[in-house]
Amino acid sequence: MIASRIICLVIGYLCGLFQTGVIYGKLHHFDLRKHGSGNSGMTNSLRTLGWKAGIIVFFGDSLKAVLAIVVTWVLFKDKYPEAVKMLELYAGLGVILGNNFPFYLKFKGGKGIAATVGIVFSTFVYMVPISAALFFATVIPTGFISIGSLMIISSYFAQIVVFGQLGLLAAGPQFLPETYIIAAVIVLIAFIRHKENIKRLVNGTENKFAPKHKKD
Repeated sequence: MIASRIICLVIGYLCGLFQTGVIYGKLHHFDLRKHGSGNSGMTNSLRTLGWKAGIIVFFGDSLKAVLAIVVTWVLFKDKYPEAVKMLELYAGLGVILGNNFPFYLKFKGGKGIAATVGIVFSTFVYMVPISAALFFATVIPTGFISIGSLMIISSYFAQIVVFGQLGLLAAGPQFLPETYIIAAVIVLIAFIRHKENIKRLVNGTENKFAPKHKKD
């Protein structure tokens, strides 16, 4: 199954290379990497280009994760039925790596949160309500998307472990430890990508959510 794991990572990485924010910006003669936070993801799109850009980038980055996981499911659902959820997470990890570290952009991409939403939706859709509730319960009172984003990924990991231990993950028990490890790596990458946000939160200088409206 080593080859299957590698195939899933590659499928995910190739899908993750589709940089919605960069493409949208180029179509509007605007380089997201040179404005705002310099990030090509959803939050910077919202802050610098407005709601329309943010929504398009969010769905574009989410859908590429869905695509990678659907392809993985089609390829391996019959061959490895008890391992397919683990393989889907490998594909999801690949998407995060491609999204965050695209080789053709000098490994400078987004932070992977919109892609993570796509991963949550397409791997364990029943985990979406709790993750979404925690996101809005955090962002609405504080205005910090960074905290909400980390809540999504942290709650996803926690739910995977809880549901896995309860036998509700639709995965073979022999694949659970590896599934937890992959999910933990995805969480670790998210926190590393948000390290500057975390520093600003600690220092009280983090920017609150304030999208622009004049550009589309």
